[in-house]
Amino acid sequence: MTAGIANERTWQLMNLLADGEFHSGEKLADQMGLSRASVFNALAGVSDNGVVLQRVRGRGYRLARPWHRLERSEVLRWLGKDAAKFNLEILPQATSSNTLLLQRAGLDPANGGSPSGSVLAVELQTTGRGRMGRSWHSGLGTALTFSLLWRFDCGLNALSGLSLGVGVAVVRALKKLGAQDVQLKWPNDILTEYGKLAGVLIEAQGDMLGPSTVVIGIGLNYNMPANLALQIDQPASALEDVCTAMPSRNQLLAAAILELAQALQQFAHGGFAVLRNEWEQSHIHQNMPVQIQMADGKLVSGIARGVSDSGELCLETEQGMRRFNSGEVAGKVRGLRQ
Repeated sequence: MTAGIANERTWQLMNLLADGEFHSGEKLADQMGLSRASVFNALAGVSDNGVVLQRVRGRGYRLARPWHRLERSEVLRWLGKDAAKFNLEILPQATSSNTLLLQRAGLDPANGGSPSGSVLAVELQTTGRGRMGRSWHSGLGTALTFSLLWRFDCGLNALSGLSLGVGVAVVRALKKLGAQDVQLKWPNDILTEYGKLAGVLIEAQGDMLGPSTVVIGIGLNYNMPANLALQIDQPASALEDVCTAMPSRNQLLAAAILELAQALQQFAHGGFAVLRNEWEQSHIHQNMPVQIQMADGKLVSGIARGVSDSGELCLETEQGMRRFNSGEVAGKVRGLRQ
């Protein structure tokens, strides 16, 4: 969760500073038609959003690391022949990409609603959300935060395991871009050895028998400045930790969209069952002892034997094989030492 950038003037200045070079306050003021004091005031609060802005007397202002902006034309270029399948919008700032797409999802596409394949990416989310109402922290240019709207002919009762299938798609995209040792944690975390790399939030609308609409929110850490890491209350990692040749954020967004579309089409035809084996191959706790906390506070221990065709966690316990859905589990799955 971030404070947000107050006005359009600040965004315009950030665009001018995006190259990471020094820009004098006088030159910025001339370009914007402002006083130098107005430039100073407009940039005063950007550090609240993970931005490290250097001010050097006689040289001006510079971003400590260049801000590689999301550019619609660049994302479409990386999408190539598949670009026409998606309705892509990029906003500089919003409360939550999921919230905005959910508002649009309620309308039929024939009457102004967003079509299946609509993508909304946001440079800076001020109230980004994770699973179970947790906040998602990100700074300007440090993460990829976007949502994808997808419409299914099936009903809500046929969407079990969808969040796990989305995790498979994200791992596919990251591996194709050269990321090493990316793993999945039940139900919907994407991890590296350093901590959480990405999260998934799925929100659905529709009837039990169909049709149904889902909005899939993805938050993925691109890099992790020290000032942002201090805000996060769990081990966290970034793509830069596991990817030697970093893709641009535009390339990353395109790759994620393409893999999500493919996985969602597979899911529509065969459910999570067609993706289950691939999920288990990346499961960080596969065949290892774990402990889970139930909603009533009870702890259950056992050996993680993967997941069911509907995405339930399968535990081999002293009482036999048991299955758990994400709604029953209050806390995270915790690995136990053997």
